[in-house]
Amino acid sequence: MSGNVELLGQVLAKAKAEDRAALVAYLPAGFPTVDGGIAAVKAVVAGGADVVEVGLPHSDPVLDGPVIQTADDIALRGGVKIADVMRTVREAHEATGAPVLVMTYWNPIDRYGIERFTAELARAGGAGCILPDLPVQESAVWRRHAEKHGLATVFVVAPSSKDERLATITAAGSGFVYAASLMGVTGTRESVGAEAQDLVRRTRATTDLPVCVGLGVSNAEQAREVAGFADGVIVGSAFVKRLLDAPDLAAGLADVQALAGELAAGVRRR
Repeated sequence: MSGNVELLGQVLAKAKAEDRAALVAYLPAGFPTVDGGIAAVKAVVAGGADVVEVGLPHSDPVLDGPVIQTADDIALRGGVKIADVMRTVREAHEATGAPVLVMTYWNPIDRYGIERFTAELARAGGAGCILPDLPVQESAVWRRHAEKHGLATVFVVAPSSKDERLATITAAGSGFVYAASLMGVTGTRESVGAEAQDLVRRTRATTDLPVCVGLGVSNAEQAREVAGFADGVIVGSAFVKRLLDAPDLAAGLADVQALAGELAAGVRRR
């Protein structure tokens, strides 16, 4: 069975045709429970998210700030496994029809086996993977398996990336490019920063892939700002914080759906 890289491309192209940015929502698998995490993905899509990133919880999430680290810790203490991540992808995609990617560090894939991981992700209906710590120059084997199974390989670029490096990264990637809005870890911030706009401009000079901006976006006004220059707006910590702060799962689901609605309105007002 082939993965859904084509669906991802179609959804991003549809948003562009509507003269807006796509809303990309991140939620970790297994948080607050496996079933609760699946329900949360359904809620953000119901609220207006176009694309979903499902995080594979990791004990040393170097790109993630304290909010997502806390959620990962809860998921890991709950016993979440890669099989649960695949179940989350499968049930979320089947229920919503949205493209669902997995965001993961490289070590779990390396230990699990590249062929096994890509084959299972494709069977689950996944659209691809975001791999923040896999160096492009070491990614050929992964990319060969991902392409065989119809999966996108999304790499992360940062404001510190030189133009030559950007060209190398974007030439190897597929699906879209994840542009980190600033140097640092995930989390909500007061402002997204001018660095993000310059990074998008420089990245677009190297590729026709959509460029989606993440790290720091947490409200409709910031989403609107980023939508003014990016193809997609990625939001993670703000959703996770709503679930962490909620008194119970039902309230958390209502909160993340409401936030998705606010952000979806924001990306449409550019």
